[in-house]
Amino acid sequence: MIKSMEKAFSLEGRNAIVTGANKGIGKGIAEAFAQEGANVAILARDEKAAAGVIAEFKEKGYKGKFVFYYTDISSTQNCKESVAAVIRDYGGIDILVNNSGIGVHGGLLDMPEDLSVWDHCLNVDLNGAFRMCYFVGRHMRERGKGGKIVNITSNAGAMVNKPFLLSAYSVAKAGLNMLTKNLAVELGECGVTVNAIAPGYTYSTLTTNLDEEGIKVLTEKMPVGRFGHPIEIGALAVYLVSDASEMMTGMVCTIDGGYSLAI
Repeated sequence: MIKSMEKAFSLEGRNAIVTGANKGIGKGIAEAFAQEGANVAILARDEKAAAGVIAEFKEKGYKGKFVFYYTDISSTQNCKESVAAVIRDYGGIDILVNNSGIGVHGGLLDMPEDLSVWDHCLNVDLNGAFRMCYFVGRHMRERGKGGKIVNITSNAGAMVNKPFLLSAYSVAKAGLNMLTKNLAVELGECGVTVNAIAPGYTYSTLTTNLDEEGIKVLTEKMPVGRFGHPIEIGALAVYLVSDASEMMTGMVCTIDGGYSLAI
């Protein structure tokens, strides 16, 4: 509980896992944490990209500890091993941000008959976060110091964005929204808060396929008139993992420039 705004958002000395922190929204969140003094473990698959992020953070003078751990969140064993490695190297985990995910386009009838697209999307976007919550949640309970979990979902988890066909992605994100609420209740007795951030269109690797005309069409539907930037998602994440948010749990915080209100 905070008693003043002095250092209310400070993350100094806290250890955070951010999955997919080597690019896009994940990098924006990791950098926001780094600016507030956190140590950040980068769990991702692309070691070269992660090395670039770590070098950039050091060049900017961030004082935290930044280490890459190869992690494929579709593998339960890999998640278990990575969490154990972070605990070993950092001494404990205070914060988990489940950001890693994939974007899947295409409707039901366009999928291959083996439904591999559906299975893969849910296995990464929903089951991957579940795996990480399981292993980190167990650690937080056993450690007895509480903790903060933030799941990165999407405004697509609460709306059907016609004409785009995103059934697998939308269902995975809707499931993650509900998982957030369930875990907020389950883990509350352990002193762990669980919230979600549901971004809308944000400049990241998931929007690189949009040309200028496509971006223009979408931004015309947004009250704020533009796409978001990763650091803005990071700013909200800082609040949700800081002492200032102790009274917030089980919330899905939409940050999409009003897009979902105006379509």
